[in-house]
Amino acid sequence: MTPIARLAVAALTLAATAAPALADCYDVFGCSNRDLFAYRDLVSGPNCEFLYQMRNRIYQENGYCFKTARAIATFGNAGCRYHSDNAVPMNRIERANLAAIKQAEGALGCR
Repeated sequence: MTPIARLAVAALTLAATAAPALADCYDVFGCSNRDLFAYRDLVSGPNCEFLYQMRNRIYQENGYCFKTARAIATFGNAGCRYHSDNAVPMNRIERANLAAIKQAEGALGCR
C-alpha cells in the first residue's frame, strides 16, 4: 500500500471512530455549547418549532431523559441518564442559551 493510500485509510478510520460532536451548531447563532445565543436573534428569527428543537437538543446532548410523548417521539431516550432537568450537567453557556430560548418562546407565545 502506498503512503497516500495508508494515510487515506487512517483518515477514514479516524473519521469513522471519532466521537460525535456534543453540540448543535447553527449558521446564525453558533454552537449551543460554546456561543451565547442572542435573545434578539431568537425572538426575531426562528419559529416556535425551531426553538423547541434547539432547546431540547441541548437537553438531549447532555443526557436528559424526556418525559412527554412529543419529546420522546422526537428525540428518544436512548442513552439518557438524568431524569431531572436541574441534574443535567451543562456549562454556563448552555444554561444561558436555554434561558434565552425559553425567554424567546415565552415572548412568541410558544406552548
